[in-house]
Amino acid sequence: MRQTILLTGATGFLGSHLLESFVNEQYDVIILKRTTSDTSRINHLLSKVRVYNIDKVDFKTVFTHEKVDVIINTVCSYGRTNESLIDIVNSNLIFGLNLLDEAVKNNVQTFINTDTLLLRNVNAYSLSKAQFVDWLHLYCDKIQTINFRIEHMYGPGDDKKKFIPWLVNQMINNNDDILLTSGIQKRDFIHIDDVVTAYNLVLQKAPTLGEWNQFDLGSNTFTEVKEVVLQIAEKIHHIKHKAIVPRLKFGALSYRLNDCMEPSLNIKSLVKLGWNHTTNVHEGIGKYVDILMKDL
Repeated sequence: MRQTILLTGATGFLGSHLLESFVNEQYDVIILKRTTSDTSRINHLLSKVRVYNIDKVDFKTVFTHEKVDVIINTVCSYGRTNESLIDIVNSNLIFGLNLLDEAVKNNVQTFINTDTLLLRNVNAYSLSKAQFVDWLHLYCDKIQTINFRIEHMYGPGDDKKKFIPWLVNQMINNNDDILLTSGIQKRDFIHIDDVVTAYNLVLQKAPTLGEWNQFDLGSNTFTEVKEVVLQIAEKIHHIKHKAIVPRLKFGALSYRLNDCMEPSLNIKSLVKLGWNHTTNVHEGIGKYVDILMKDL
């Protein structure tokens, strides 16, 4: 029998890529969204899934009508568009708690959560995400839990406010100086395709896993942000014949309070399951920049 997956955040970057994959793999998929959600990423898939507008029906109604095997939660609020503290907490914590409560009541087998490798005290986003993981850990004796801690995802369809799309836009459509940190902090840039394969693998392997599972998800390659910025600048200079590097003001901005200079992650348990990334960071970012430039 096909598993029934309830996917939250399906209209977002990660959620839309997961939805595409799940439909292709012929899972039975239910998505939760709002009536106001921008469905442009998934319009071609809506006829192939069942949709509930969660601002019109409550979780109890959804579970009354549906028998769900697995929940995959990708809902999040980064706080990048001046969301209030309450909005951030509602998205990252309260929404998940309500969903978790109904999942336990309705004997859902597995809850797969999307988390971050940011330290919990960096900002409201990371703290609210960490608090939800605390609750997941508390409830893992009632529902199998899989928590993905993901490093810096990138790829086609990403939010234009994210770092790489924002940077490309600044380089192409703006002649002002681009204010940056020193850029010596390192990040593990992981392509969205590699993230999706990890979720699919864990879905398949869930019956062999225990009640609490946490997987760090990255390429295990750490690259200075400055190196990535210069790679993008050189590529745009080559194509557009615009002098970008003199506009890059490294060190003009301070780091965030409690920011991490190099993340700590361990992908051994995920690799042991059979996963490995296939996209080299510089090749992946180069191809992604090509896509972004076509859209700008």
